[in-house]
Amino acid sequence: MASPESNIWPDGCLGAVSISFDDGRPSQLERAVPVLDERGLRATFYLPMRGENWREGYAPWVDVAANGHEIGNHTKSHTCSRNFSFRKDGTGLEEMTLEEIEADILEAEDMLRELVPSQTERTFCYPCYQTFVGEGATRQSYVPIVAKHFVAARSTGEVGWFNNPLKIDLHCLNCASYGHLSGIELIGQVERAFQKRQWIILTYHGIDAGKPAQEFVEMCNHLAERQGRIWTAPVVDVARHVRDFRASTMDTPE
Repeated sequence: MASPESNIWPDGCLGAVSISFDDGRPSQLERAVPVLDERGLRATFYLPMRGENWREGYAPWVDVAANGHEIGNHTKSHTCSRNFSFRKDGTGLEEMTLEEIEADILEAEDMLRELVPSQTERTFCYPCYQTFVGEGATRQSYVPIVAKHFVAARSTGEVGWFNNPLKIDLHCLNCASYGHLSGIELIGQVERAFQKRQWIILTYHGIDAGKPAQEFVEMCNHLAERQGRIWTAPVVDVARHVRDFRASTMDTPE
C-alpha cells in the first residue's frame, strides 16, 4: 500500500527540492541565477533589506523575481545571537523583544513589497537559523510571530533530516548547508530524500568560482534532466502545495 507521502507530490513526482540562498550575495546573481535560468529551475533568494540605498542596491533582484524566482524575507537588520559578534555594539537576539523582531520583519516586508509587488506571498528565513529572542528565563521563540505573516519559514537541520510533508512544522522547516559537498554527494542527498518521498531544502550563501560552481552545475543538471520525477520549485510554491494538500486531506470525510 502506498504511503500518504507518496500521493502528495504533483504530476507523479517522488519528492520536492527547493534551492535556497541567503543574504543576496553578488555571486548568486553572477553564477547561480544564470545556471538556474538556463535549466528552467526556480529557487528562493532570502534578502536582508539593509542599507540607505536599498532600492538601488537590490534593483537587480527585480529581474530575478520576474523570471519566477522567489524573493524571500530575511529581516531588515539580520540580527543573530550576540555570540556571533556581528554588530559593533555587541548586542544580538538576546537583547531583542518579540515586538522588536516583528517590527524588523514587517519593515523588511514593506520594502520587499515595494521592490517586487507581484510577489504578494513569500516565505521567511531566520537569520543564522536562530528562532529565538531573549536569554535564559526570558528566552522565547519567535516562530509564532513568523507564522502570523508567512506561509512558511526556513530554519535549519542536520544533513540527512528532510521535511516530511505531512508532519513538518511549515514555519520551522529543516534545511542544511550543502555548499561544501561534491556534485555526486549533492545528488545523493536529493535521491535519498526522494526515497523517503520527502522535501529537501538545499541552502547556499555564495557560489564560489571554480570547483564549487562546477559542483552546483552538476547538481542542477541532475535536477533539470529529471523534472518528471523531481519537483524543483521555490520554497513558497512547495509550502503552498503542502499547506493546501493538508487542508484538503483534513476536510475529506472518512
